[in-house]
Amino acid sequence: MPSERFTFPGHSGAELSARLDLPDGPHLATALMAHCFTCGKDIPAARRISARLAAMGIAVLRFDFTGLGHSEGEFENTSFTSNVADLHAAAQALKARGMAPSLLIGHSLGGAAVLRAGGEMDSVKAIATIGAPFDPGHVTHNFDDALDRIAAEGAGEVVLGGRAIRIGQGFVEDVRAEALGPAIGGLKKALLVLHAPRDDYVGIENATQIFMAAKHPKSFVTLDEADHLLTDPANAEYAAEVIAAWAGRYLDLAAPAPPPGAPEGVTRVSEADPDGFLQDVQAGPHHHALADEPLGYGGTNKGMTPYQFLAAGLGACTAMTMRMYARKKKLPLTHVSVDVLHDRVHAQDADGRNTPLDTFTRRITIEGDLAEDQVQSLLEIADKCPVHRTLERGARVITERVEAAASGTT
Repeated sequence: MPSERFTFPGHSGAELSARLDLPDGPHLATALMAHCFTCGKDIPAARRISARLAAMGIAVLRFDFTGLGHSEGEFENTSFTSNVADLHAAAQALKARGMAPSLLIGHSLGGAAVLRAGGEMDSVKAIATIGAPFDPGHVTHNFDDALDRIAAEGAGEVVLGGRAIRIGQGFVEDVRAEALGPAIGGLKKALLVLHAPRDDYVGIENATQIFMAAKHPKSFVTLDEADHLLTDPANAEYAAEVIAAWAGRYLDLAAPAPPPGAPEGVTRVSEADPDGFLQDVQAGPHHHALADEPLGYGGTNKGMTPYQFLAAGLGACTAMTMRMYARKKKLPLTHVSVDVLHDRVHAQDADGRNTPLDTFTRRITIEGDLAEDQVQSLLEIADKCPVHRTLERGARVITERVEAAASGTT
């Protein structure tokens, strides 16, 4: 996916560092992502979710709050209220580019921030939270032992996630005073709550409180064995899948007309794991699948192999063609299923050379009160399905190189 550096002034005027991930194809919607407490825009979970949405045609802006990551400012002078103000600043920066966000995604305290800010953003239609606290003050339990020192000195250094960071007393007082219930109840946006039952940082009871405070439409999805930061790539991928599928119900993701020469639109395949073979397959904004290789061939077995996709195309086309014929002829066909087997055998060509030949075997099951001649007609029409004909005739493959989009700074 193309990605560009993006900066904008935050609540205090400090320049905030952001990354704008763009779809390879048409831009259908925009999402704004808020990261977890003291994390940053580049944590693996944020990158995976952003990549999945970009593949769906949704541009994603993820940014570092004031004083974090590559953003300017002093974190010890920030608060929950200033985080919310930074979110509004990010939304305004997107709006200025003609990309007002329609989806907000917040992780941990970032989830609380999008719940607080979302109701005030007219362009937003849907909000998703991951491991969000119902009470923002909940985050202070991560540095309980330093609270007295912070109160006495006005600020103090704490160690979070293995790194030292200074927390101001203003932040502590602000999160303790924040009550999200009324804001959640008045969102008037579709809400998705994702939470892990074994989250050691933000307990699952927070998800219950958020869900109960919200009005419909609302959804809750458990993240099962995930930890708070979704450090396991499989859990981050699952969260991305859920958000992408759910968002499609509430955002206008109508794709533009297909380009000339591609009546079914573009099928895009991009690497999901450069260290293996896992591929992300996207056909328009609504259809997604994974392609992979078996474990024995160095893959992770998370999707069908390329030849299984080819076999699936033959089987699906066969069944569809038979169904269309049965409808037209008013045949009493009640069900059809097609098993497709692929093998590579060796055969002699016209010159006597032994060459490999791909063979697809179809095993078709036909159900219904059909006469024998009707069954034969259905089997004959199966051989006329377009994919069957393409495989038998062969096809021409044209390869064109496309230059990768360069990352820029705005």
